[in-house]
Amino acid sequence: MLLWRRALDPHLGRWSLPGGRLRLDEDVETSVRRQLKEKVDVRQLKHVEQLAVFSDPHRVPGPRVVATAFLALVPSDVDPEVPEDTEWHDVAKLPRTAFDHEAIVLRARDRLRSKLSYTNLGFALAPDQFTISALRGLYSAALGYRVSATNLQRVLSRRGLLVPTGHTAPPGRAGGRPAALFSFAGKGMQITDPFAVFKPPNR
Repeated sequence: MLLWRRALDPHLGRWSLPGGRLRLDEDVETSVRRQLKEKVDVRQLKHVEQLAVFSDPHRVPGPRVVATAFLALVPSDVDPEVPEDTEWHDVAKLPRTAFDHEAIVLRARDRLRSKLSYTNLGFALAPDQFTISALRGLYSAALGYRVSATNLQRVLSRRGLLVPTGHTAPPGRAGGRPAALFSFAGKGMQITDPFAVFKPPNR
């Protein structure tokens, strides 16, 4: 999760989600894309969707502020040059955040986990070409538990989501057989199995 450190009161020095006020001449998604570009130099978004409206009267000190939060996903091979006051944070180890931003982050995490189960949303996390091992790492990080590469490939292939590119990745330091490269069949979000749920392995 990309957070930036507040330079003003209230909650001076705490980490917060990038955001700001909606202009009179823009819709909310346009505002999200503009503010990510202007404030933290994030431009290469593969997916943006409205998450929820946060309207607790006491969520922000002073005049009431209603927030519309969005989930925005950046592919794993993109590393934007963010400002000095901005950092990527592990969702499982969040620093102290401003206002209700931790609750917003956790809502976004849960939305992502849910949609990875029944949609093709993995396309928004993956680079254009990837090995199954690399894709397994992305799903494992997002879902919060280790995913079986074999099961992941089987499930996504059965849904028609994976396309072999015919290319292979360069061999690693240990050598061995080059791994096949795949890509996602679609670049827009689709519901592929409305009743599917990825479940963690039995412990």
